[in-house]
This record gives sequence, structure tokens and C-alpha cells, in this order.
Amino acid sequence: MANRLAQTTSPYLLQHADNPVDWWPWSPEAFEEARKRDVPVLLSVGYASCHWCHVMAHESFEDESVAAYLNERFVAVKVDREERPDVDAVYMEAVQAATGHGGWPMTVFLTPDAEPFYFGTYFPPEPRHGSPSFQQVLEGVSAAWTDRREEVAEVAGRIVADLAGRSLAHGGDGVPGEAEIAQALLGLTREYDEQHGGFGGAPKFPPAMVVEFLLRHYARTGSEGALQMAADTCSAMARGGIYDQLGGGFARYSVDREWVVPHFEKMLYDNALLCRVYAHLWRTTGSTEARRIALETADFMVRELRTAEGGFASALDADSEDRQGKHVEGAFYVWTPAQLREVLGEEDGAFAAAYFGVTEEGTFEEGASVLQLSGEARPVDAGRVADVRARLLAAREERPRPGRDDKVVAAWNGLAIAALAETGAYFDRPDLVERATEAADLLVRVHLGEVARLTRTSKDGRAGTNAGVLEDYGDVAEGFLALAAVTGEGAWLEFAGFLLDVVLEQFTGEGGQLYDTAHEAEKLIRRPQDPTDSATPAGWTAAAGALLSYAAYTGSEAHRTAAEGALGVVKALAPRAPRFIGWGLAVAEALLDGPREVAVAGPVGGELHRTALLGRAPGAVVAAGEGPGAGAEFPLLVDRPLVGGEPTAYVCRHFVCEAPTTDAGELAGKLGG
Repeated sequence: MANRLAQTTSPYLLQHADNPVDWWPWSPEAFEEARKRDVPVLLSVGYASCHWCHVMAHESFEDESVAAYLNERFVAVKVDREERPDVDAVYMEAVQAATGHGGWPMTVFLTPDAEPFYFGTYFPPEPRHGSPSFQQVLEGVSAAWTDRREEVAEVAGRIVADLAGRSLAHGGDGVPGEAEIAQALLGLTREYDEQHGGFGGAPKFPPAMVVEFLLRHYARTGSEGALQMAADTCSAMARGGIYDQLGGGFARYSVDREWVVPHFEKMLYDNALLCRVYAHLWRTTGSTEARRIALETADFMVRELRTAEGGFASALDADSEDRQGKHVEGAFYVWTPAQLREVLGEEDGAFAAAYFGVTEEGTFEEGASVLQLSGEARPVDAGRVADVRARLLAAREERPRPGRDDKVVAAWNGLAIAALAETGAYFDRPDLVERATEAADLLVRVHLGEVARLTRTSKDGRAGTNAGVLEDYGDVAEGFLALAAVTGEGAWLEFAGFLLDVVLEQFTGEGGQLYDTAHEAEKLIRRPQDPTDSATPAGWTAAAGALLSYAAYTGSEAHRTAAEGALGVVKALAPRAPRFIGWGLAVAEALLDGPREVAVAGPVGGELHRTALLGRAPGAVVAAGEGPGAGAEFPLLVDRPLVGGEPTAYVCRHFVCEAPTTDAGELAGKLGG
């Protein structure tokens, strides 16, 4: 018999709809039920492509006796962290404060007032490695609730008070300047892995936002060291096992510091951010490898993540069925020498094994290898490589596929729109720009609704019930602004304006600080507010970037002031934690550069427009259009006539404009950074 989760739109919650646990979605009714029955709430938070979430579900939540105990003594609430990042953030902060570490599945016990008092992540079915079993945890919590209620209330009250005291001021006075940027760069240089690229040790995450900062810093200052770190990191990832050498696209992270063995799930947000970064690396250096990776990653997103409605699904699972029918991590992606020979024959099998680093010992489990390219620059027959790749990809298509989390998350689709629009424009792939436009249409049609308020998720063209958070507004506005620059359609600028007005009205506190949830959002035990970039730009820095670009497009003082107020937090954090404020640093580079405003009075897609889009100046905004209506679409095009009847480009920054030019080479010089 299905439980209440059967009525939800989250693929993760639907995976638990047939559990014997009597799950509730996060709702006031669930806490009301706990109050009525005078029992604690078990809050379980995870997401669809989380390996250990599936393991715990199978071991504990599908177990009839565990479920019976749980149903009798608790109200069980299941949350998809990707649908409710606000709930996840608040309780994850409590878990980390209490235990020193966090992760998913997250298991938290709450009072009926939603105050947490006991925490953990994965609990095994039997006691092991000093960790109690899940059943023991349930019994211990139930006993504490029954026999030591005052102690539980005191602990819960102390935790809530501690969390409430963590509210951030805006983080510093004024905007980040050269001193903070220099300190951030020094900090990154110290943490840089000279040998393998990237930052820090294992596990190693793809640092897309830090690379964006390094590219912008190089464009503005000519710092060769910054470019070297960016280019070498991108090359190491492109050649490693973290990149799918057959199908394109990146896995979530590498379990080792050499980028060899990935954690195999593929997330939309990583691929959107990395696609854009490789396109920007190509724009900076002309690297053919960067061009290939940008295009292959864009094609991967369209081929594997695009939904029937034109949006992009959240993720592909790490696990799939192996040849024995067991669900194991990486089964879809790894190869043995024997499997290569089976598909390619002896000679090509041996060639592929050498080219992709597949050995008898293997680099992964049970003698299998993750495909990677060796670091040696030896000449290979490109035609033969392409043929081998195509045959292996076709054979891989016959394998059982990893599951797909089909929900469309507004923020991550915003990132994908920006990446596909720019990649399509740079490499003359109008189909990619069309895919970006279709995803943007879906966000307007389904997620924006009638009241210009964003919904966080949709599935199968149906909007979910959860309100958008700050990252949704910031990232979707970013995507719309990129689309406006590429297509010359001012409607996207207008939609970005709607979203950013909501940021000003609903998410902004005193002194420029931003909150992750709107003033009108559901009140949790603490109002979440995290300015650090993790796997995606923080809502705080995403909003700052979009506000700054919008101000450059429109001349709006209110939006520029808000962007500058938000960047106070970058001034405070950049010298101390540069790896975790990469997008904030990239936005700071745009502010230091102007950003430049480029108006092209001339055809969209023409030589001057293309040259403007390829300009490397950090955060430059581009408006293109011709004819009397162009100024109505883009304020930047007002009173910008053709010179001598020729398409003409105007470049301004800091309220000063350079002489207009009709020459693409001259325009490129003005935008070189």
C-alpha cells in the first residue's frame, strides 16, 4: 500500500512511496500529527541520485519490523533536499555543528515544534564501526523522549538558540578591491595541486566557479599564473576519469586527487557550470580541447538530461545494473580489457586499452577501469580514435541505463540556459541556442506562473508546490541575461528584471545582506543564509552577479547598489576561503572591470555582435539589434545610430564611452580585458 508520498512530484519521494514506513512530506500537518500523538518527528533528507540514501532505504525503510516500530513511536517526514534546500540547509547546519560533519542521507530527530535534538547521517541495519544500528537509534531516541523529556527540550532549545545567533551581517564594509583579490589568489595558489590540477586533496571536486574567477582575473590583469591554474586544471579534468570519455559530461567528483575514479552520478549543475567554463577557456586561449569538451558536455546535457517539456532533468544516478543484474556504482561506465576486445576485436581492443588506460588490474573495482586519457602527448590516429569511441558508445547504449531524476530545478536550468546559449553562439550551433530558449520558455510558462514568483521545481510540466529560493532567482536571471545577449531578444532582459525586483523586495535585508528564503516564505527554526559557493553559486553571489549585469544593461542605480551591498560578503570571505567563494570573486572581477556595456547597432548574429560576445572583459554585457524598435528592447541601444550606414559598436564603462567603431578588430581590442 502506498503512503502519502505517492501524491508528490519529487522522484526521490516517489521512490519511497511504497515503503512500509508511513512517510509524510514536509508539511504543517505532519507536525500537527506529532503534537497530537505526542511523539517526536524523524526527519530523513536525501536526493534521488544519492547512493547511501538508497542503501539506507533498502536496509531500514523497506524493513517491515523497523517500519512498524517507526510508525508506532514517530511521525516520519521525508524531504528531497533538491526540492527544499531551505529545510536541508537549516538542519544540515545543526548536524554539522553537533557532529562536526554532515552529508546525506541526513537523519534528524525533531520535537513537534521542529526543533532538532538528535542527529546523524547513514545508520546501518546492524551496529558496526562504533556506529549504532538504526533500530538502536530509534529505541534510544524513543526512550529519551518518554523518560527524559526535559533534557530533550533543553538540548533542542540550546541548538535553536545557537543557530539563531548565527545570522550574518553583510560581511564587511564596502566592495572587494585589489587587496582582497590578491589575497584570494595567493590562497588559491597555496591550495593548488601543481601535479594534478585542481585544489586540495581527495575527494576532489571540479572547481568551475574558481576557474571562472581565474579566467576573468587573467582577462583583467594579464596574470599568467591565474591562467595557468585554470587551463591546467581544465585539461587534467578533461583527460581524467571524472569526464565521460565516450559520452561527454562530468561526474560529481573524483574520489582521488588524480581525477581517476569518479563518484559516478552526473548532475545538471556541474555540467552546466563546466560547459560554460570550458567555452570561456576556449574564448581565452583558443584551445581545441576546451572547445571539444564544451561541445560534448552541451551535447550530453541535451541528449541525456533534456525532458519532453524542454527543460533539463536534475541528475543521472551513479548506480545501474551490472551483468549479474546487481545494482552497483559505475556499472554503466567501466570496462575490462576483455569487454573492449569483445566489442572491438583483438587489435582495436588492444589499441583502446592503451589509449584509454584500461589495464588487467583495473583502476576501479573487480578489475574494471574507468576510461581516461594518458598524460603523454603521443601522436594517435584521430580517425581510429573516433571510430573506436563510436563503437564503444554504441555498445554501452545496450547496457542497463542509470536512473534519471526527472524533476526540473529552476536554478540549475538557469545555469544550463546560460551555458547552452553561449556555447551555441561561440561555436555556431543555433540548435543549442534553441534548446536554451525552450528551457527558458518552460521556466516562464510553468515556474513563473501568473504572479511573477518562481516555483523551485516541476515534473512532467507540472509545477511543484515549493517556492523558489534565492539561488533560483539569481541563476534563472543569469540564464535569461545570457540568452538576451545571444538572441537580441529584450523580453529575456525584461523577465530577468521581474525576478531581480523580487530579490530586492523579498530577499534583501539591511546593509546589503541577502537571505536564501523570501520574507514571505515559510518560517523555519532559522532563516537560512549561506553566502558560500558549494556545488553551485550561492544564492547570494548568483544574485549579486545578475543584479550587476542587469544594472549594466539598464542603468538602474538600485540594482547596482544592491549588487555592491551583496559583495560585502566577498570582501570578508575571499581572503579566508577563496575556494568557497569562487563565483563571488568572479562577480567582483566584473565590478572592478566596470562591467563594460557593449551596444551593437546592427544585426543579431552579425560580425560585430559575434565579436562582442567573444570579448573577454569580465562580466561585459552585450545588447544587439537594429532598427527603430531596438531601443525599446534594450535601453543600451537607445540613441545609438549606425555610423556611415554601417553596423556600429559602442563600448562604455564607469559612465564613460569610447568612440564608436564599425571595425570588428578594433572592437575586439576594446574588449580583450
